[in-house]
Amino acid sequence: MLYLWVKALHIFFVIAWMAGVFYLPRIFVNLAMETDKNTTARLLLMARKLYRFSMWLSVFAVVFGAILVYLAYGAHMPGWLHAKLTLVVLVIGYHHACGGILKKFERGENKRSHKWFRVFNELPVFAMLAIVLLVVVKPF
Repeated sequence: MLYLWVKALHIFFVIAWMAGVFYLPRIFVNLAMETDKNTTARLLLMARKLYRFSMWLSVFAVVFGAILVYLAYGAHMPGWLHAKLTLVVLVIGYHHACGGILKKFERGENKRSHKWFRVFNELPVFAMLAIVLLVVVKPF
């Protein structure tokens, strides 16, 4: 029964975290196109709050995920889980990179175009698809 509670909480926090990871770069697209200082200030405030909130969600997602791995596999993890955890580490790195990008926007140092951010915005979608496929299909 504990396993199912932990699994449910892990899924909830992953979904909430991914919502932030998907939306934050979309705010960057808008920031890269914006010229009005008031709108820029509002977008920066939104981005800052979303980044902080989604960071906490990521912590809970990782904690419940670690508990889940311990309960289900202990020290003997299957190959698909190693691949999934590698992708999770990359998504965590992506999220932290978003924090660095946000700081550049706050300092007025962004040099990237809205087109670059549109491509950057799609990267976590592919990572999430791969993670879901690994978890559901368990190919190896």
